[in-house]
Amino acid sequence: MNFKINFAYLFLFLAVLFWAGNFIVGKYASYYEIPPFSLNFYRWFFAWLILLPFTFEEIISKKNYILENYKFYILLGITSVTIFNSIVYYSLNFTQVISGVLMISTIPVMIMFISSILKIEKTNIFQILGVIFSFVGVMLIITKANFDLLINLDFNKGDLTMVIAMLSWATYSALLKKRKHELSQLSLLEVIITFGLIFLIPIYITEYSLGFKINLNKPFILVLIYVVLFPGLASFICWIKGISLIGPNRSGVFLHLMPILSALMAMIIFKEKFMLYHLLGAIFILSGIILSNRKSTNA
Repeated sequence: MNFKINFAYLFLFLAVLFWAGNFIVGKYASYYEIPPFSLNFYRWFFAWLILLPFTFEEIISKKNYILENYKFYILLGITSVTIFNSIVYYSLNFTQVISGVLMISTIPVMIMFISSILKIEKTNIFQILGVIFSFVGVMLIITKANFDLLINLDFNKGDLTMVIAMLSWATYSALLKKRKHELSQLSLLEVIITFGLIFLIPIYITEYSLGFKINLNKPFILVLIYVVLFPGLASFICWIKGISLIGPNRSGVFLHLMPILSALMAMIIFKEKFMLYHLLGAIFILSGIILSNRKSTNA
């Protein structure tokens, strides 16, 4: 039993570590002027190619089911593949890794909020308070606890676009919970990637036509290998394996390690500084997460 739990913890830690590393690699890509939307396109294109041999047969056999639900899968593809990852890479051109991951850490609270709006799950007073506290935390990070910036609307555009990424992934996660799927998890991922790529293609072409082109150099190849193999595929496989061993509730706690791991790596690799406004924002965000999770025991 302990052996199984230890393996689950290892899988879950690796999944979160690889996801945390995605922010570090995204920041690294900005230093070498790797176009963010092109990077995201190639990330998911190669992930799609790798998954295809393992999912093709099931997707073909269930093509009628997929086509019947194509509008729903389009929404999942746009919110996760097209928007979220693209905006994260774009935002990291302008903002600190620490600021970005702290804001992203509000996603569990945002999922509850959006699930309530879409009437997927009922909400309660603790979740409402959790959203308010988390929002205050995000605003402290965006304004750097300097409310002159709020009055003058002088924000870092990377921080603002990270809010779009945060809301996009929360919407995707809420929609994913809305219904059961007649597909294996790998095939579901492949279908979502497929629809996401369809809408990512015109964005990639637009970025390319504006002169933002990929240089096939060592930094790009290293970044691409990482984002395809680790946050793209290995994290997903490790996460699914961990959940299968100890369940989703115990596994979900590991997600809170992501901002800690990303922040530590950012401070070591990029010499980023953890500022007072980061601390204040983190306190409010953590308070929001704790309040929101009271629904599982009090609701």
